[in-house]
Amino acid sequence: MRIVCTTHACGLADRDPGVRRRVEGYAPGMVTTWEYATVPVLIHATKAILDNWGSDGWELVQVVPGPAGNENVVAYFKRPTGEK
Repeated sequence: MRIVCTTHACGLADRDPGVRRRVEGYAPGMVTTWEYATVPVLIHATKAILDNWGSDGWELVQVVPGPAGNENVVAYFKRPTGEK
């Protein structure tokens, strides 16, 4: 499902159902299911790692410090499973 806001380019339609929008592929009761991935990210290769996951359809949700306070971080990703 893709939501296209016809009033704002800021994605407000995703957060406020009162905003005028056009919905493609939407059916009442439709629920998106997600799969998640937790990935250690090396600081010296951050862009390459994030680009690689993004090109596979993963959306970055959050980045947090790695365990034991080392210089690496942990990235959390999600993507739709295609199941309804």
